[in-house]
Amino acid sequence: MASIKQNNLRIPVTLPDFRNMGVHLRILVLVNLMAVVAAVVRSDTLSAAWPTLLQLSAAIQPTLLMVLLSLLVLNQPLTRLPYRTGMLAILLLVLLLTAGVQHFAGNLFGPEAAPSLWRSWFLSAMAVGTLLLYFNLRSRALSPAIAEARLQALQARIRPHFLFNSLNAVLSLIRTDPKRAETALEDMADLFRVLMADNRQLVPLQSELELCRQYLALEKLRLGERLLLNWHTDNMPENALIPPLVLQPLLENAVYHGIEPFQEGGEININLYRSRDQVHLVLTNPYHLKGNHHNGNKMALSNIRERLALHFDAEAQLVAKVTGNQYRVHIVIPYRQWQPS
Repeated sequence: MASIKQNNLRIPVTLPDFRNMGVHLRILVLVNLMAVVAAVVRSDTLSAAWPTLLQLSAAIQPTLLMVLLSLLVLNQPLTRLPYRTGMLAILLLVLLLTAGVQHFAGNLFGPEAAPSLWRSWFLSAMAVGTLLLYFNLRSRALSPAIAEARLQALQARIRPHFLFNSLNAVLSLIRTDPKRAETALEDMADLFRVLMADNRQLVPLQSELELCRQYLALEKLRLGERLLLNWHTDNMPENALIPPLVLQPLLENAVYHGIEPFQEGGEININLYRSRDQVHLVLTNPYHLKGNHHNGNKMALSNIRERLALHFDAEAQLVAKVTGNQYRVHIVIPYRQWQPS
C-alpha cells in the first residue's frame, strides 16, 4: 500500500487557461480600462479624453484581438512551459504582434499614423506584466493552498461517524462474509488515500466516478436497502477533466442530509453527461422540510464553487435548489479532455 505523504503547501504557479472565455473577457476589460486611464492622464480635460481614447483604441484593438487569437491557438504548448519561460514567450509574442500590426498600419495609412514602435513596445510590455500579475494574484487568492482551512474542510468531508460506522459494518462481516469485508477495507483505504493527497490538479471524470462508487459502496454496507442509487452514466465523457473531490462531498451530503436521518431512506440520482462542449453533473436526493440541514452543506458548495472558479473561471457554474421534495445540485463545466502522458 502506498504511504500517505504530507501535502506540499507551495502553490504551483501556472499561466491562465487561454481557452477560457472568462480569461479572454478579463483581458479585454482590463486592457480597455488601462486605455481609459491612459487617455484621462494624457488629456487636460475629461471632454478631451474621448478623442484620445478613440485614437488609442484604434491602435490597441487590432493588436489585442490578434494576441487573444494567438494565445487561444498556442494555449497547449504555452501551458507545457515552465512559468517564467511561458511569461517570456507571451511577452515576445505580444511584442512581435505589436510590431507586425504597427508595420501593417504604417503601410496602409502612412508612417505618421503609427506611433513610435519603442513606445508601443513599452506600453505592451507594461500591459502584459500587469495582466500576468493580476492572474497570478487571482489564482493565489482562489487557490486552496492559500485558503488551507477551506481545503482541509473539503478534504475532511468524510466525517468521523462515517469512519466508525463503516469499521463496525466491516467487523460484522469478517466472519460471515470475509471477502466482502476485505473489499470494503480496500475501498476505505483508496478513499482516504485520495482525500489526503494533493488535490489541486484536474482528474478524469472516470476516476472521480470510481471514487464515488467506492464511497457509496461503504455507505450501502451500513445503510442497506435504505440507500437506493440511480446512475445515469451512458452519455458520460470518461476523459473529461474535473476538479477532484467535487462529486464525493456532494454525495456525502446527500446521504447525510437526505437518507441517513430518516428510517424510510430514499433514492439518490446521479446523472453525468456531455452536451456539446459542456459536461453536466446533476445530483438529486430527497429533501425533508423538517430535516436538520447543517451549514456543512453550504460550506462544501462554497468550496466547490471556489475551485470551479479557479480552474474554469466564468465558464463553470454550480446551481443548488430545492424543487418540491427534492434537493438538486447541477454543475456545468467546459469539456476539457484528459491527455495521458
